[in-house]
Amino acid sequence: MSRDNDISYFVSFCIEQYKKAKGMDGAETASLFFSSGVASYLADNFDVLHTQSRQWLIEEIEAKIEGRESR
Repeated sequence: MSRDNDISYFVSFCIEQYKKAKGMDGAETASLFFSSGVASYLADNFDVLHTQSRQWLIEEIEAKIEGRESR
């Protein structure tokens, strides 16, 4: 599998997990991720972020969306 595919799967995983955690639908969540820059952040920092837990990722994503400093 290529690195680009790995990153795409990771961003998709994060969208799905955030969607479930927040009770949102897929289109709404994807739109939020792209408009807030979260999708780019996840892709750009894949090497570090893909090793983190689901809960940690959700908290990190929340911080990014709310404009707080991430960890």
